Amino acid sequence: MPLNVTVVDHPLVTHKLSFLRDKTTHSSLFRALMRETGLLIGYEVLRDLPLEPRAIETPMGPTEAQFLKGKKLVFVPILRAGLALTDGLLDLAPSARVGHLGIYRDAVTHSAVEYFSKLPDDLGQRLAIVVAATLATGSTAAAAITRLKEQGAREIRLVALIAVAEGIAAVSRQHPDVRIFTAAIDQ
Repeated sequence: MPLNVTVVDHPLVTHKLSFLRDKTTHSSLFRALMRETGLLIGYEVLRDLPLEPRAIETPMGPTEAQFLKGKKLVFVPILRAGLALTDGLLDLAPSARVGHLGIYRDAVTHSAVEYFSKLPDDLGQRLAIVVAATLATGSTAAAAITRLKEQGAREIRLVALIAVAEGIAAVSRQHPDVRIFTAAIDQ
């Protein structure tokens, strides 16, 4: 396992992923499970956000409490499948910005084709989280990361519900600085 990969294997994630994989799961339950799984994976993706102390007044008196240290976030789902996981991430960080990238893998050339991009202007000041349902060949995710870097992003993480070793290797080769979070690594 490459050092830049985190498999979120919490029992709740594993349980929900089993229902997501089941072809008999109804679409409304599927959407709810994607949101819930996005939230659970999000805890690991955002685990190391910096904190800073601030003085506050509690009912018992003054104290110093820890707050997020001005770290701005942007979630960038790869349209459309990444949107379902993004809802769960937004449950954790509702003030985060959301950018959108429309990218698909061409069936003939196998290269990534971008058809839509709407990103915040201040990407260099934000932790950018690329959100994909799957990480298969890695071409789409790598293209999304490249696009974010071209737009000024300096710190990027990738979330994919399910990944395969080839996709992880491809993204890691092109973007060794990007941490990858997934619920499972499949064949």
